[in-house]
Amino acid sequence: MATAPVENKVTFATVAAYLASTGLLAVLTAVQSDDRLIGFLPTGIAPFALALIPAAVTFVSGWAAKHSPRVSAID
Repeated sequence: MATAPVENKVTFATVAAYLASTGLLAVLTAVQSDDRLIGFLPTGIAPFALALIPAAVTFVSGWAAKHSPRVSAID
């Protein structure tokens, strides 16, 4: 079992995914009676397209965060 600390990249990506999902849900709740935001998408595709927003934010935040170097157990 690994006892290494969690990398900053993982922490930042997790927080970004949470915030992006919360923000997206807040927007959708605010405009739930106004279909113009996602009305152009076919009904079956809308959930998949909306799921790309938090995924994109997570990818970008993980890519932008600095890598935490690992200490080798052999040294």
